[in-house]
Amino acid sequence: MTTKNEQEAEILRLHHAERWPIGTIARQVDVHPSVVRRVLRQANAIEAAAKPRASKVDVYLPYIHEVLERWPKLHASRIFQMVRARGYSGGESYFREIIAGLRPRPKAEAYLRLRTLPGEQAQVDWGDFGALKIGRARRRLFAFVMVLSWSRRIYLRFFVDARTPSFLSGHVMAFERVGGVPRVLLYDNLKSAVIERRGPALRLNETMLELARHYHFEPRACAPRRGNEKGRVERAIRYIRGSFFAGREVECLDDLNAQAEAWCDGTAMDRRWVDDPSRTVREVFEEERPRLLALPEQPFPCEERVSARVGKTPYVRFDLNDYSVPHTEVQREVEVLASLDRVRIIRGAELLAEHRRTLDRGERVEDPAHVKELVAVKTASRQHRATERLTAQAPSSEAFLVNAAARGQNLGGATSVLMRTLDEYGASALERALVAALAKGIVAASAVRHMVIQESQTRPPPLVVALDDHPKLAAVVVHPHALGDYDRLGEIEDGEEVDDGEG
Repeated sequence: MTTKNEQEAEILRLHHAERWPIGTIARQVDVHPSVVRRVLRQANAIEAAAKPRASKVDVYLPYIHEVLERWPKLHASRIFQMVRARGYSGGESYFREIIAGLRPRPKAEAYLRLRTLPGEQAQVDWGDFGALKIGRARRRLFAFVMVLSWSRRIYLRFFVDARTPSFLSGHVMAFERVGGVPRVLLYDNLKSAVIERRGPALRLNETMLELARHYHFEPRACAPRRGNEKGRVERAIRYIRGSFFAGREVECLDDLNAQAEAWCDGTAMDRRWVDDPSRTVREVFEEERPRLLALPEQPFPCEERVSARVGKTPYVRFDLNDYSVPHTEVQREVEVLASLDRVRIIRGAELLAEHRRTLDRGERVEDPAHVKELVAVKTASRQHRATERLTAQAPSSEAFLVNAAARGQNLGGATSVLMRTLDEYGASALERALVAALAKGIVAASAVRHMVIQESQTRPPPLVVALDDHPKLAAVVVHPHALGDYDRLGEIEDGEEVDDGEG
């Protein structure tokens, strides 16, 4: 690899010995022509740069300097429009190069390396990791990252959103994982922590303040455009992308978080500590752990709480999925309390339902007891409506069903048979058969139906159907069957078996 001194020596040799022009030297040495000119000028091999030729933009330079002095960050495209309105006829690309050379550069700022004490500070931020396919849903994937500023211990947890409930859950799990709480937590100006900022004045998220009160830490927002203040967590996120996330096979969110936990406790803990490469992060963290604040007895509640309304069906829609509730809650207002893995549905202080949480979309999560209760209610309701109709159109059906129940008959099946008979043969025929059955002590609904059918066959047809216009129907030959065996059904007593001829 050619050093800078060797490169400059070669440029001077080609200029003096070979008499090569600047462009040829630049191509052969593989540098920009301006580099060649600088080297030759410093060696007094060429005179100072000749006066540049006149340009169309020269007359507008005083105006451009004035504009850049007032608005140093104004876009070159806007300055071009302003100068063009004043008569400039040159091209925009060349004009942009002129502006790039004239624009004032900010002064370089030196930063002090920030040092913290053990257990004093941690830095927290979100990292965007694209999306994750979960069933039929495609969910955004975010990484909650907390880094202990002294030991560089990393906590990593993936979520499918970056909302406040997930942000709070990340804190609680991080505190429990590291076994304590830092005294100061430093945040960027993200909405999960900072609601509003006006210069040095800022308003923190109220829920974040409640979390801070519960764990006794100080939430602190870093100054705008001060990347050095939270450089530890930003470097940790870059480290996570390259060392953990790149090329990793993931089955589901739980699998991803299990792999992340193993990586945090393994690879990330065994890396060299930046302040003393002879030590590992694991060794330094063991010194920092006792300096952390103790955890409270109870963790901070992080459940997401939203209001919902049960529709005509006994389900509540939450986060793209439906969760069952008792059928008595239809058309009522409820509240949904959702954690990372559970969904609870309440009304007031009453717990109505509890389900596993799904991150799919369009899934129906049901409690079998809710479905069983609804089916039982619907079945009883249909039977009740059928009984009311039977009683209204065939009054003797009430006494018949009472007798059938007393003899242990299936009322649902009996009601179904009587309803079918009512629909096919009418109320009068069914009422006559019921009266006859009650007189004979018959309690089998099938026997009542047979009596109705038998009576309908002994009566003349209610009308004559002319088949002259239907030659195909007129040619059909119907062979009558012997009906003597069916006459016995009216005489069957309860419990008597009938020989059906099948042996």
